[in-house]
Amino acid sequence: MSLWTSLEPASATVDPGSSTRVRLRVRNTGDVVDEYRFEPVGDVAPWTTVEPPTLRLYPGTTGTVELTFAPPRTSDAVAGPNPYAVRITPTEHPDAVTVPEGNLTITPFTEVRAELVPPTVKGRFRGRPRLAVDNLGNTKVTASVSGSDTGDHLSYEIRPGNVQIEPGRAAFVETTLKPRQVIWFGSKEERPYSLAVRRSGVEPTEVEGTYVQRGFLPGWLAAFFGIALALTIACVMIWIAYKPQVRTSATDQIEQAGSALAPSPSASPETLPSAAESVPEEPKAPEQPVPEEPKDDGGAGKGDDGAGKGDEGEGGGESKKAEPPKPRTAATAVKEIAARSEGRHICYRAYVADRGWQEPVCDGAEAGTVGKDLPVKALNIAVSGTGGTSGNGAHVVEGWLTGDKWAGAADGKDMYLGSTKEALSALEGFTIRTTKGAVCANTHVQNRGWLNQGCTEPADWRYFGSEMGKKLRLEAVRLTV
Repeated sequence: MSLWTSLEPASATVDPGSSTRVRLRVRNTGDVVDEYRFEPVGDVAPWTTVEPPTLRLYPGTTGTVELTFAPPRTSDAVAGPNPYAVRITPTEHPDAVTVPEGNLTITPFTEVRAELVPPTVKGRFRGRPRLAVDNLGNTKVTASVSGSDTGDHLSYEIRPGNVQIEPGRAAFVETTLKPRQVIWFGSKEERPYSLAVRRSGVEPTEVEGTYVQRGFLPGWLAAFFGIALALTIACVMIWIAYKPQVRTSATDQIEQAGSALAPSPSASPETLPSAAESVPEEPKAPEQPVPEEPKDDGGAGKGDDGAGKGDEGEGGGESKKAEPPKPRTAATAVKEIAARSEGRHICYRAYVADRGWQEPVCDGAEAGTVGKDLPVKALNIAVSGTGGTSGNGAHVVEGWLTGDKWAGAADGKDMYLGSTKEALSALEGFTIRTTKGAVCANTHVQNRGWLNQGCTEPADWRYFGSEMGKKLRLEAVRLTV
């Protein structure tokens, strides 16, 4: 080998968000002038730069290049030792590649963000907000959650009370707020409260919210019942005090009528009035005319053409309207490509603001827009050969609309992430996983461009898109399985 190398130092330490430098010395031990190209490899290669990228050396001479390591302050910069290497390729002998190796230790850091979804809840007897806790650091976080309020008006049920969160992931805590006293009558009252995420050795992270306690019955209804009860009691008292005396004279009148109609002993039957004369005859109600049935003149039921066919006969029904064509979704596209070739496939389309749904694309093609400042509001995804998929979408303003309830779909079925409603903001990112295999994604984020491609672990999920909390909109995606 005609090359000698030395890393100074061979091991280095760096904090996420800062940088450190390592010197690489190279000596040409051959007998010809040669030019060497330097290329970083390994997990830390995306954060490594080499200056200069090429070096020309005469036989027996030594040159130096500098390696600069600048890991970002995100969960992608895994804490602990990270091996790295530099591939050195000589121009004269390209097959004689040299790869010196070193070790870069990235220091751990913790960063936790908590958010109430929704920040304001309403109820008469309870409220159920959800607390989302995001681990933005590069090491596992263990925390407990507790609640408090001024005046001790509320009790708290928190499930789970303790959480362990891996780097770059989030945990959802279900909280039930119960007022200690019920408002039976009256207007609503606001009860400010706070949930604290406590970690060992650091100040707790507090998130404030509001519980609006409603009255069981409105105040005007209580006043109405009081007035109605007072009026009822007054009416009963007046009725008892001034009850009218009712006496009937029907018996006296019947006795007088009987004495007037009784015949005398000397009267003959001919002189007695008949029953028909003594009882007046009731007037009969006038007879109602019976409507006659319309006569069949031989033309009943005929149409305008005189064919004699009814509304449901031949030629009398309305012509069926042609149904509009169904939209071509991701499921339509993935079924077509699965019919042509075996293996795993993923098809998807984007709902772009002010543009609507795009046509579906598959297996690494670009969905969305680049350089037009048009964000993606929703994604339609379908897979084949992976046993199904599931995921969730995070909006820039509203966050996770459905909390920990993910959308899901079997092979050949449509799954939708995000929302097309005009009142909701664009997507910030999304999580996704497949039952079999892994999903790899490239995301184009506002003001950041295309981010580095990442992949999920088999049957596990991963978040893709803008860093949580940066509020940057998703503009385009590329997906493969």
